[in-house]
Amino acid sequence: MRLPIVAIIGRPNVGKSTFVNRLAGEQSAIVYDQPGVTRDRTYLSAFWRDREFMVVDTGGLVFNDDTEFLPLIRQQAMAALAEASAAIFVVDGLTGPTAADEEIATWLRQQPVPVLLAVNKCESPEQGLIQAAEFWNLGLGEPFAVSAIHGSGTGDLLDALVTYLQPVQDIPDIDEIKIAIIGRPNVGKSSLLNAFVGEQRAIVSPISGTTRDAIDTKIERDGKTYLLIDTAGIRKKKNVEYGPEFFSINRAFKAIRRADVVLLVIDAIDGVTEQDQKLAGRVIEEGRACIVVVNKWDAVDKDSYTIYDYEKHLQERLHFTEWLETIFVSALTGQRVEKILELVNQAAEEHKRRVSTSIINEVLEEAVRWHSPSVSRSGKQGKIYYGTQVSTQPPTIALFVNDAKRFNDNYRRYIERQFRQQLGFKGTPIRLFWRSKKARDVENASNNRAARV
Repeated sequence: MRLPIVAIIGRPNVGKSTFVNRLAGEQSAIVYDQPGVTRDRTYLSAFWRDREFMVVDTGGLVFNDDTEFLPLIRQQAMAALAEASAAIFVVDGLTGPTAADEEIATWLRQQPVPVLLAVNKCESPEQGLIQAAEFWNLGLGEPFAVSAIHGSGTGDLLDALVTYLQPVQDIPDIDEIKIAIIGRPNVGKSSLLNAFVGEQRAIVSPISGTTRDAIDTKIERDGKTYLLIDTAGIRKKKNVEYGPEFFSINRAFKAIRRADVVLLVIDAIDGVTEQDQKLAGRVIEEGRACIVVVNKWDAVDKDSYTIYDYEKHLQERLHFTEWLETIFVSALTGQRVEKILELVNQAAEEHKRRVSTSIINEVLEEAVRWHSPSVSRSGKQGKIYYGTQVSTQPPTIALFVNDAKRFNDNYRRYIERQFRQQLGFKGTPIRLFWRSKKARDVENASNNRAARV
């Protein structure tokens, strides 16, 4: 069953994101002392007493001003209100009622959704009652004096809110695939999200840095549930100043860590840049499955050899990630967008795949037979005793050898290639741990295993 939604509405810089974080009990929405930080709709789960619900942070509403992102922010706020069971109108108790507050209140009174009025920044309980009383003239009922920073007054507000929310029971656990959409600014990440969803879920603009929060959106296809995480464009570290962009990029890195599969979006016109290479390296460090999505393919002048030339370019620039799957799409036209999920399914399966110890050792035996470890100048040779998979996500294999130092980087890459050629693991990194172990210890371990059998 779907959780009821509560939309948080208000003009810029009244503390909506701080209030959302207070309700959700976590610091997920970006908070910064600057108007217009929040732009898209950000959904977080919350609960009060016996009610669970989704709280939606929206950008600051400004009517009669069509500059920059303001019209798009209004669309996002209206979309949030359209799907909401209730709304909370947040105002600033320090500044008192403003003309912008009155304009928003007039608009909210025309909506069919019940609205509660939260007078924020009332840090003093006694002074807060006086501050809140000034907002009776907005015509939205009782103003609740609250402090999003300290949490005071939110209990009374939530007690009133839950009367509008239906209880949700017997919600089954959903096995969902988490997909983080990452890339440089303006490569089309939000356009790709909107193409998946089929609506203007995220604001799309030619201005770099439009997306700031990591936006979670669930979709269902063919009985499977996917959680899409749109992230802010990640620029070079030296170009990022402390502020909203700094926090946005940290959110993007966290999105990589919590994803099962990462979509690395590349601009087909720009090709693979140095920053794209660094992002691919970051995905590998985090051990995430990954798919390279070459977007804006519709804008490329093509001939019968273009796609092959481009694949060669990708292999040259991302040579350390030859296991990546690649797909050429257009988020603008929707070309091949749905096929991305087929690759996601495959990569997610490979990412959590487990291979038996017997098969791993068959691969190792054949690999050593074709190419044995080199002999050092002292006449000593590396020896692989056995291997076993110790974990998944990503698949991790421990190799027990006589001396790990006797295996150079070339031979280690050779063994990894053998695993990939024989076992697949397409779309996911694999990790090999080389463990030095004395022959006697290996023999004892083998005997113990045989005795247990």
